Amino acid sequence: MSSSPLSPLASVLFVCVHNAGRSQMAAGFLDHLAGDRIEVRSAGSLPGDQVNPAAVEAMREVGVDIAGATPKILTTEAVQASDYVITMGCGDACPVFPGKKYLDWDLADPAGQGVEAVRPIRDEIRDRIEALIAEIDGAKREV
Repeated sequence: MSSSPLSPLASVLFVCVHNAGRSQMAAGFLDHLAGDRIEVRSAGSLPGDQVNPAAVEAMREVGVDIAGATPKILTTEAVQASDYVITMGCGDACPVFPGKKYLDWDLADPAGQGVEAVRPIRDEIRDRIEALIAEIDGAKREV
């Protein structure tokens, strides 16, 4: 019996402008729901100073801790290393490379919002993450 870890099914990069709300919640959900089966990254075209406290609180309510996350700058290397690149309002700042699957999720921006306004965004992100996991699992079964 081998003790070597299995390689992830796919690598996903979530990108929004500040990497402080939507992309952090998406990364938190994907990591929480898929574990090591899917490699998770997030970044921002103009990263903020910290993760949005309302996003941290909204995620805590559903048992996902993103309090230790920090906004990161979007790099071409992160895009090149990812199978899926999911943008959330980063506009033309996201570099495009052939062979990647690009998805644009039109989600409200939680910046400056209270936790009440962030909850529906969080719930929509969770639904999209669950569909993404199903798509990745399905694609790998077809191979």
